[in-house]
Amino acid sequence: MEDLHRGEASRTTVGDASATIAVVGGGSESAAGRAREAYVVGHRGVHRRPSGEAPPLPKAPWWPRIVAILVAVIVLGFATAAAFGADPPAGLLAWFARFQHEPILSIAKVLNWFATKTGIVALRIAMAIVLLSFLRFRHGFVAIIAIGTMDLLATSPFLRFPLDPPTSPVIVPPASGTWYFPASTVASLAITLGVMVFALAPVGPWRRRAFVVALALAVLVVLARAVLGATYLYAGLYSVALGFTVAAFLFGWLAPADAFPVSYRRGANAAHLELTGDRVEAITRALRDQLGLRVTAVEPFGAEGSGGSTPLLMTLDDGSRVFGKILATSHVKADRWYRTVRTIMYGRLEDETSFSSVRQLIGQEDYALRLLDDDGFHVAHTYGIVELTPNQEYLLAEQFFDDADTLGHATVDDAVIDQGMHLVRRLWDSGLAHRDLKPANMLVVDGHLQVIDVSGLEIRPSPWRQAVDLANMMLVMALRTDVPRVYDAALRYFTPDDVAEAFAAAQGMAIPTELQRHVKEDPRDLIAEFRALAPSRPPISIQRWSSRRIGLTVAVVGGTLVLGIWSFAVFFHVLD
Repeated sequence: MEDLHRGEASRTTVGDASATIAVVGGGSESAAGRAREAYVVGHRGVHRRPSGEAPPLPKAPWWPRIVAILVAVIVLGFATAAAFGADPPAGLLAWFARFQHEPILSIAKVLNWFATKTGIVALRIAMAIVLLSFLRFRHGFVAIIAIGTMDLLATSPFLRFPLDPPTSPVIVPPASGTWYFPASTVASLAITLGVMVFALAPVGPWRRRAFVVALALAVLVVLARAVLGATYLYAGLYSVALGFTVAAFLFGWLAPADAFPVSYRRGANAAHLELTGDRVEAITRALRDQLGLRVTAVEPFGAEGSGGSTPLLMTLDDGSRVFGKILATSHVKADRWYRTVRTIMYGRLEDETSFSSVRQLIGQEDYALRLLDDDGFHVAHTYGIVELTPNQEYLLAEQFFDDADTLGHATVDDAVIDQGMHLVRRLWDSGLAHRDLKPANMLVVDGHLQVIDVSGLEIRPSPWRQAVDLANMMLVMALRTDVPRVYDAALRYFTPDDVAEAFAAAQGMAIPTELQRHVKEDPRDLIAEFRALAPSRPPISIQRWSSRRIGLTVAVVGGTLVLGIWSFAVFFHVLD
């Protein structure tokens, strides 16, 4: 692995990719001749993707086909309204009336239960219970938006119109006493079944099966209501088509499966993308073409310590291994939400800005690794960024450390403690802050402390942020040793006042979630013990009030209240 990095020490070549320079053009020695000479730089094993060639992991845009279908369905509704108006073809409904006898009548009444308010609300409550159990709030919110949109379309004066009552016998009339196009109750059932398919069924065979079952149930209900005289057949089938199309459109737009997958694995992290066959093949090809690294195996690695990316371990053809992390557009959106929520809870603690794109986000970590490496910090060497899907998904390849343990499992002795304090001191002196010091982000390699996951590295941080880094490092070390040893080691690099400031700032969200969990599980009160050893200092408030925070809080609270009331009303509203 070390040889692999030395091969790219110039930051221009990696692996077996070696630079060659060829002169193209005439060999004139004149100044004009030399000016016209062109130099071509190539790397053996590295392939530049020509314009028009598909990327390693092509993702077809979701919208062209589904938007075309949605427009076609709506146009079909207008055409049907223009063709039939309020005088529907009654002959077909009269034909269904011939089946109004047992046992068909009993079966039709059972199926019709799904199109009653009780049946539809029961289906929605069952879906909500599943989504809440697995904390899939986004899918639930998109489902409510889809139901509300369907209500607007199905009751729109441009699309909806009353129909003349049928002349054939009616066993179960509509709840409102009026027949409509689209069929109101069937529209509510169709959108309910549609959102259940996209919110509950994972992509692949399970979703296809769920779609077929839901569609078959909806069609059977329409046939049953035709037998009962409750729905004109063409109005019911149109409602089914409209409901499923609206559900597919809104879930494809607001909750795409690649960014918000449906998963029932307990403890699964939404940030972890599935390492499926297509993605693994794309990773293999992208590393070969873009970095000259030939991968023979790809496997998940270290997912329990990663909350904002998809970590993986790749084995090369020479037996060496490379660590990688995938970042996608969903991670950028999650980062924006995190910063918004944190601003509401605490205000803006530092001069931070959200990342505008996933390419900028992964470029920040690559830059941070190179910056720390250039400054002599012990970090993983970066081999570069590979593009899986332009502007949507990228992978950062880094050096992997064999026989390394995180600080949550490694033996921590005085030497490791000293290295931890020295690391923070060097960060302070270099005007840097790691911002996420926790056991999973520090390795012990051959007795040497190694820091990893530097995506949050901040240049010229606030004094508060630097103090937090010191407190977190001391807590990490104390989890595996004891407070006095760590405190004594800290005094070799920091003053007692520095330590006092650090633990005056160590509260709430200043401590990473993983570290908070370990500190709470420890029977000792580590923070209180450090504060007892350090000079007394009042806690540093992390609350920062500003007009921005107040305005954002009012907007979010007010918007949430309005959306909550609207969502409740939509969720329990069934067209009749």
